[in-house]
Amino acid sequence: MSGKLVTKYVCLSDPQLKGIVTRLYCRQGYYLQMHPDGSLDGTKDDSTLFNLIPVGLRVVAIQGVKTGLYIALNGEGFLYTSELFTPECKFKESVFENYYVIYSSMLYRQQESGRAWFLGLNKEGQVMKGNRVKKTKPAAHFLPKPLEVAMYREPSLHDIGETVPKAGVTPSKSTSASAIMNGGKPVNKSKTT
Repeated sequence: MSGKLVTKYVCLSDPQLKGIVTRLYCRQGYYLQMHPDGSLDGTKDDSTLFNLIPVGLRVVAIQGVKTGLYIALNGEGFLYTSELFTPECKFKESVFENYYVIYSSMLYRQQESGRAWFLGLNKEGQVMKGNRVKKTKPAAHFLPKPLEVAMYREPSLHDIGETVPKAGVTPSKSTSASAIMNGGKPVNKSKTT
């Protein structure tokens, strides 16, 4: 595409939001990848595309183009994917000092220090727990590689509530019937931890 962005209309019924279709390259040397089963990891292959959909001021939803699943971060710091757009799917998008982009959870942060929880990949390309990722480290630094500008409908918010889920609580039933934790392990909704 020779560095030129193309505008594409993704949703036929009333698209209102301008977002981008992109690859997400981590400074660790991997592209973020979403598998068909919804699990996440890093790969040297740049085939996984994501929709970065604006859902607030400098706030985005990150959705796999092929799977249609949203990336989310729960109260234990685990990344998972969800069929439904929930408050756990909102990430603040910030440009760091080195011009890489960092994605932090809009819901969760360290209780004592107030430090944000971030999307991150380790040196082996595995997804890290959000509460273990520091914004100054390469694990949290992503370089979006936009392919095209696209118009989206605003994702409908499920599991709406003003209360913030407690830390240590797994995603609720309304989050998704097929939520997948990082590593491809299904979320066990019947047990409480």
